[in-house]
Amino acid sequence: MDERSDEDLLAATRTEPDAFAVFYRRHVQPLLAYFVRRTRNAELSADLTAETFAAALDGAHRYRPERGPAVAWLYGIARRQLSHALRRGAVEDRARRRLGMAPVSLTDEALERVEALASADASAELLQEGLRALPADQRDAVLARVLDEQDYAEIARGARTSQAVVRKRVSRGLAGLRARLEGP
Repeated sequence: MDERSDEDLLAATRTEPDAFAVFYRRHVQPLLAYFVRRTRNAELSADLTAETFAAALDGAHRYRPERGPAVAWLYGIARRQLSHALRRGAVEDRARRRLGMAPVSLTDEALERVEALASADASAELLQEGLRALPADQRDAVLARVLDEQDYAEIARGARTSQAVVRKRVSRGLAGLRARLEGP
């Protein structure tokens, strides 16, 4: 695993092509999930991801760290690609053509992986939203019990309350999360 920062990887891209490959591997899944959340279309998302990275590779020499983090620069490119695609009804392929890259063609298996990634990402996002929506005492109790695997006595000592109160907080918190995840 390359320990260099994203900014260093982009700076090295001109003389070291493998540096961009590391940058790509770090960000391809989150960027693909970003597009899937916005388009709800696996093929369109794959095309947008490919064109975004092609544009980033083509323009890596123009990245300036003093203007912001490399990941923000990448998502700026992604937003422009998405905006153009929505306006034109098609994904631009100018950067891919300029770099001589073949069009993206996805197998059914690859499409299923993209959709699974999107589904997992959407579920994680819903869970985070659900946790943020809980009252602080319920959220803390649920996280301590489920994530930290603390027993009720330990949580009660930390919260300076009874085990019965902690059990109720966990129960209510989980019910709230379940209701939010299952929807109406």
